[in-house]
Amino acid sequence: MFICMLGLFKSWVTPNSHKGKMMGKNKETLATQNTIMIDEIALFVKISEIIENRKYRVQTVVNSEATLMFWEVGNHINSTVLDAKRATYGKQIVVKLSQQLQEKYGKSFELTNLRRIMRFAEKFTDYEIVATLSPQLSWSHIIELLPLKSEEARLYYAQDVLDRKIGVRELRRQISRKAYERREIANTRIDEGDMLPFNVFKDPYMLDLHGLKDNFAEADLEKAILLELEAFLLEFGNGFTFVARQKRMTIEDDDFWLDLLFYHRDLCRLVAVELKIGKFKPQYKGQMELYLKWLDRYERRPLENSPIGIILCTAASREQVELLELNKSGIAVAEYWTSMPPKAEFERKIREILTDAKERLSRRKLLTSSDVKRDIEYFYESKDDDE
Repeated sequence: MFICMLGLFKSWVTPNSHKGKMMGKNKETLATQNTIMIDEIALFVKISEIIENRKYRVQTVVNSEATLMFWEVGNHINSTVLDAKRATYGKQIVVKLSQQLQEKYGKSFELTNLRRIMRFAEKFTDYEIVATLSPQLSWSHIIELLPLKSEEARLYYAQDVLDRKIGVRELRRQISRKAYERREIANTRIDEGDMLPFNVFKDPYMLDLHGLKDNFAEADLEKAILLELEAFLLEFGNGFTFVARQKRMTIEDDDFWLDLLFYHRDLCRLVAVELKIGKFKPQYKGQMELYLKWLDRYERRPLENSPIGIILCTAASREQVELLELNKSGIAVAEYWTSMPPKAEFERKIREILTDAKERLSRRKLLTSSDVKRDIEYFYESKDDDE
């Protein structure tokens, strides 16, 4: 009886136990497969990351070495041709050398590019500067810089590429929009010791915003800027970050509203922006000074520098701005243009504004030196009288 019951028990239990073992093995196999799949995905992601990182580094190294090679080639050719002191003979040498190099190394040394290589070494004479720029500036970047006449302009745009990692297309755009000249115009209104820092603002600003209709109001301009904030920040320059629009400032029972508030990371300070339709008016100075003092008292954080401001107008009376000495209060004034003039007209206007700004700077320096000379002469005259 017991044996029969035991046999029946086995017939009930054994198949289920076997099935349970099989299911357990299947689960283990499935788990193992899943684990392998997850590992394969993780492995692929990691390997891809390594390859991409190294590809970028390899590209950077190759780009840097190619740039340095071009500089050395150009520098050696220039020194050889200049030593010969025979222009016609030198040109013949360059043509023949280009043919020889093309046969051995390819189109990189065709005559047009070989002359660019020579011009590169002529324009960038300091090897240390070239070595610093070469990891970030491609040969295409450098070609865009070569036509620029001043070394300061070339270095300005090269530094812009380094700071913002911009491509050739954006570099070409900045050059065509005279970003360097417009910054220089703004710099001419700043003196040593002023609250305004050098190399931060431009004048004029090119706010060619889409959707901005004729006869627009300040609110329309502000809205257009916010809709195209990225383009506005690109025009404003490196380091600016958006903080607020229509910043409310309550002073006793009165509310005031600042159009736009930014923060400059490199300067560690708030930057207030007021948008004005029409020509600059002297009363704008008092309004901005009030805003800056309020920001300095209630918004400025420990270790931050004092806030500065910029008033953007459709037209700025530069003599009024100069007489008011807004730069000493940490206030800049600049025009903004909402449409890009034709190239020839734009270049002419910028050239005229820059010439006028430099003349004003020269007169201001001359006036200051005359005042100092007069003070020195008065000092010595007084001393003689006392004796």
